[in-house]
Amino acid sequence: MLRDVRADAARNLEAVLTTGARMLAVDPAASMGAIAAEAGVDRRTVYRRFASREDLLAAIYASRLAAIEQAIEEARLREAPVAVALHRYVEGIIDVNRTWPVDLDRMLAEDAVRRRRDVSVHEVDAFLARAADEGLLRSGLPAGWASAVLPQLMLLAAERLPEVSAAQAADTVVDTLLRGIGAA
Repeated sequence: MLRDVRADAARNLEAVLTTGARMLAVDPAASMGAIAAEAGVDRRTVYRRFASREDLLAAIYASRLAAIEQAIEEARLREAPVAVALHRYVEGIIDVNRTWPVDLDRMLAEDAVRRRRDVSVHEVDAFLARAADEGLLRSGLPAGWASAVLPQLMLLAAERLPEVSAAQAADTVVDTLLRGIGAA
């Protein structure tokens, strides 16, 4: 019985966080009450856990960062074959972008959040260097170009291809990254 209560609490928290992320991305002024109603929980449940919208946002940012870290870990960027790791990573991040839509500028305005995110960026940059060293990405591109383009492609896929699975969207992103959109 206690396990069921804990499972319910975890589901409620997940619902509040993902609903809050989605609603606040669309309307930064969304009320805690509206988020609770949309998540299917009582307002008191939200206020017991989060004293303010800023506390809720901090929890959403932490959840997004944890999801990114998990996607990086599951992609096995250091040890999996480069093409496999790239697809796994892209698929994972598209899912993160869909589950945890946030105003990235606002999120990264917080120093602690930015520092934590920078660890993940460093990991991905090292992977992209490996991809170039192994010939999957062409050499001679301006420094940081792949690191700048890939997140934008993943964000576009998450937003503009909602009707396809994350795996199918990842196919499109990886193909675009590796081959471009030209007919040649």
